[in-house]
Amino acid sequence: MSKVAPVGPIYQAGTLSGNPLAVAAGLAMLRYLKRHPEVYGQLEARAAELCASAPAGVMVNRVGSMFTWFFTDQPVTDYESAKRSDTARFGRFFRAMLERGVYLAPSQFEAAFVSAAHSEEDIRETIAAAGEALSVS
Repeated sequence: MSKVAPVGPIYQAGTLSGNPLAVAAGLAMLRYLKRHPEVYGQLEARAAELCASAPAGVMVNRVGSMFTWFFTDQPVTDYESAKRSDTARFGRFFRAMLERGVYLAPSQFEAAFVSAAHSEEDIRETIAAAGEALSVS
């Protein structure tokens, strides 16, 4: 451990790093999912619905319930193509979504996730908010 920050030169970070409550919650969720595998289908359907609403000029990369909206009309397949995204437009979209009560990661290059806590109504409200936000961004 003497090699790991803050004592040592190696930086290590992660969602569950050093957080026993988060680890306990993660383990509880994994046990729940083992008993309720239908949750994966619900996540897939809700993420697909949300991402299908992207307008022209917005590319969506999605795997299961994880997705990223890129403000470009070209496919995004790597960092170089991602860098061609209109990050200023994403910033306007991000702020417009916040004003509508939808909290996204503040960077164009971070992924978003649909979770088991998101209802069908949440997805519909997010689609409506995104439509409004895109019209002003």
